[in-house]
Amino acid sequence: MPTKSHFILLIKSAIFCLFLALPNTVFANFDFNANCLKAYQLIFELKLNAARQLIAAEKRTHPKNAIVPLLENYADYFHLITSENKLDFDRLKEEKSRRLDIIEDQESNSPYYLYAQAEINLQWALLRSRYGEFFAAAREIRKANSQLQENSKKYPGFHLNSKGIGLINVFLGNLPDGILKSALSTFGIKGDVQKGLTMLDNLAQNLPRSTYEPFYEEVIFYYSYVLSDIVHAPDAYAKTMKYTARIPDSSLLKVYMQGYVCARNAHTDEAIAILASRPSGDAYAAFPYLELLLGTAKLNKLDYSASASFKKFLALNKGVNYIKDANLHLSWVALLNGDTGTYNAYIAKVKGMGYTYGEKDKQAMNEAAAPAPNAALLKARLLFDGGYYSKALESLSGKDAADFRTAKDKAEFSYRAARIYDAMDKDDLALLSYQNAINYGKGLKYYYAANSALNMGKIYIRKNNPARAKACLNQAIGMKDHEYENSIETQAKEALKRIKN
Repeated sequence: MPTKSHFILLIKSAIFCLFLALPNTVFANFDFNANCLKAYQLIFELKLNAARQLIAAEKRTHPKNAIVPLLENYADYFHLITSENKLDFDRLKEEKSRRLDIIEDQESNSPYYLYAQAEINLQWALLRSRYGEFFAAAREIRKANSQLQENSKKYPGFHLNSKGIGLINVFLGNLPDGILKSALSTFGIKGDVQKGLTMLDNLAQNLPRSTYEPFYEEVIFYYSYVLSDIVHAPDAYAKTMKYTARIPDSSLLKVYMQGYVCARNAHTDEAIAILASRPSGDAYAAFPYLELLLGTAKLNKLDYSASASFKKFLALNKGVNYIKDANLHLSWVALLNGDTGTYNAYIAKVKGMGYTYGEKDKQAMNEAAAPAPNAALLKARLLFDGGYYSKALESLSGKDAADFRTAKDKAEFSYRAARIYDAMDKDDLALLSYQNAINYGKGLKYYYAANSALNMGKIYIRKNNPARAKACLNQAIGMKDHEYENSIETQAKEALKRIKN
């Protein structure tokens, strides 16, 4: 006759066999099903509320699906990018550990197991770096890199590994000296810019012809970011516009990518047209930065109606970034209209409002602390940034460095003229003006001299004169204690590497 303990053993054996027969009831799977795919696509159109509804439905229907915490993190990531809300950042970052715990507890025999963890780590590293949390960001980058490298060995045919690895390589390979680079160096992590760019470009070209096509928009988002913001690639505009063309016009993220690359690369009229006709409505996440971008593009063609866009940004913005930058632009509109009282009022707002997490706001503070810009030089600067080179040159017509009183204005006049000549492929005039900018500006805290040396080096590279190029690039590196020091030095060092290779 069976004993009580024998019955218990039989029950346990039956339960164990049931678990073996129905693994999905025990271990969460990584099921990128149609519902999850739709939520993912909505996130990349910046329709975050609709995406969250689908994610919540998936969580109810398939509570063991470990793709859910990854999608939740994507939604939070883009909410924080579009809102710039520091309070939300501080609140939502507590979700990271919970989501990783859910994924780590699941079956590991899936390419999404390490990939999902790496994505969450990488997204939070990028977010933390926006708010100065560099040591935490360094640890997350190290962890993401390790997870992706391991995953690529286990699943070499899982092409999504290349997205994160490519981004990390470009990011680390072009990282300026500073706290984040120092923190990462302690972990022995280094990047390779060209390797990373090649990986991202291969994905951009090949994903549409593969089963990974749904992830195309994410790859292009990161690729356009590194081309414009990290490596300052001369073909950033051409590649971004080429690769975003196949993304649906209903995507607000597409508007951002195209509008940003156009504004950054002197295609101002195109930027204005794209941003002015962007999709709108309650379905989309609030994205106040697009108003700032539109205002900046308008001001770069000296359209003073730009002030309405800057004011709208400030009214809609609930975040901490670009407040100083927007007020600086409003001060410029007032100055160019001859209203010194309003100019001074906005300069006071630059000094007293907002934060300095980002480079734009740090530079706004620097400019607010400096004397008011010369109106002619400011017009030349804005028109140059807008790509209106002939008009920019006209604004300097009939003037010479000697016509300006301060060393700053003398250096800036020479620098503005040089940049215009450079853009118009008038190399000899550009080199002469860059040298004048160095002569007037070396020793000042402004970036004119150092950036002139950098740009002279780039001209000499194009002219196949490596000796002169190296001398100029080393001169740029040798200049210290000026604006944009890290960025200029990093670009100069990267250019030196290309000469040696």
